[in-house]
Amino acid sequence: MIEIKGLCKSFGKLDVLKDCDLTVARGEVVIVCGPSGSGKSTLIKCVNGLEPFRAGSVVVDGVSVGKSAAEMTRLRARIGMVFQHFELYPHLTVLQNICLAQVHVLKRPREMAVAKARDLLARVGLPDKEDRYPSQLSGGQQQRVAIARALAVDPVAMLFDEPTSALDPEMIGEVLSVMLELARDGMTMVVVTHEMGFAKAAADRVVFMDKGSIVEISETKRFFEAPVSDRARRFLSQILAH
Repeated sequence: MIEIKGLCKSFGKLDVLKDCDLTVARGEVVIVCGPSGSGKSTLIKCVNGLEPFRAGSVVVDGVSVGKSAAEMTRLRARIGMVFQHFELYPHLTVLQNICLAQVHVLKRPREMAVAKARDLLARVGLPDKEDRYPSQLSGGQQQRVAIARALAVDPVAMLFDEPTSALDPEMIGEVLSVMLELARDGMTMVVVTHEMGFAKAAADRVVFMDKGSIVEISETKRFFEAPVSDRARRFLSQILAH
């Protein structure tokens, strides 16, 4: 489903991704974790072309990322992306936010787009919020709307870039529960997160990154019980102590 080979990315003279290899199977949930500045967010932004890369290749569902503008438009319509800070359009209602890409990118008739949006709002537990604007919602509600918007284009995979890091602690659970349901429903997911409880519950594998490199890729149980690298062991001891 997602195949990353020899991925390298630089900002000026700083190498932020160094020869990264990762394959994600259809229906698999992969958690990407590691210390701040390790390249986690850059890695998943390269997957849907938000960040150009210097070398290597990324193929998603048979489409090579970055090869042509037409293919990238088609690919982005098929990859759901959920960001740390929601990225909802503040001047549009919840319903309009969820309908926008359906109508303008997928060319879905408006009645179908509205029906799809309402189904998704029910799925994320917000059936009564369609006429609200983002500023009238809590952070957790905004992030659930962002998930519904990403799902509205029927994505082949979902990418999450630290989706709970901007939320108050009491709102984190409501977002993670929606993500856990997606995982249980068989959605292909790559999630950058520090939420290790969610990783244990949802992930098939864990990718640990440090200083732009993928240090370790392990099945979830093995990663938490017996990480291979010293760096991953130190990371886990620090993050699980809090």
